[in-house]
Amino acid sequence: MRIASWNINSVRSRIDRAVDLLVREDLDVLALQETKVKDEAFPAEPFREAGYEVAHTGLSQWNGVAIVSRVGIEHVETAFAGQPGYGAPAPAEGELDLSEPAVLEARAIGATCGGVRVWSLYVPNGREVDHPHYAYKLDWLAALRETAGTWLADDPDAKIALVGDWNVAPLDTDVWDPGFFVGKTHLTPPERAAFAGLADAGYTELSRKFLPAEHTYTYWDYQRLRFPRNEGMRIDFAYASPALAAATTGVTILRNERKGKGASDHVPVILDIDA
Repeated sequence: MRIASWNINSVRSRIDRAVDLLVREDLDVLALQETKVKDEAFPAEPFREAGYEVAHTGLSQWNGVAIVSRVGIEHVETAFAGQPGYGAPAPAEGELDLSEPAVLEARAIGATCGGVRVWSLYVPNGREVDHPHYAYKLDWLAALRETAGTWLADDPDAKIALVGDWNVAPLDTDVWDPGFFVGKTHLTPPERAAFAGLADAGYTELSRKFLPAEHTYTYWDYQRLRFPRNEGMRIDFAYASPALAAATTGVTILRNERKGKGASDHVPVILDIDA
């Protein structure tokens, strides 16, 4: 079984790349983040023509997550228990009005695919350390850690994959220059502690098990020739429950997917699992 995760940075702009990825890599499940489309405008038909079912949640041109599967999609959830919301949307700027009640953003979707409970996750960015979005990010990760812990407590043998764009670089080797990020988000101790909370809850981050620790990136900014200079970040990860971690035989990061016209700024992460 092959499960991939990819921040596609607009599914409508990259639908051909997504379908090509499914076929070329012989994927059973693809978890997408930053689809940037409402549910009614999601381009599901090309996936269906390729033999895949789709579950998606998207409320606006921001955020959005999906699961694409050819091994079934059952028990779909468009949020996890306790998932916090953030402000109210202001469509003109894409910002949020914190004076209004919090709304649940389209940042998590879960479904059972071929016996594996897959969660496609788009963790809040945090923006700036003194921004309300940073506190929201930490709250979001804390809520995920608590809920994911209850899943294992209820069923220690469950096969669970928590995959996506985590917007955290857990180690200094996960960025090209730690000094560049001093005073910025993604590398702060509270963010790293929140990310590590999933390990404390019993999950294993699989890419560390199979891939080199240094200069193995999953994201390169479009600006300043970051990709040609390999000035990247490793912020896309796959946490697995003990049963799924034991069945995983390999992890691949498709660096070449960042190449070419119309590439996303992230690349896919693929898990190979002995079913």
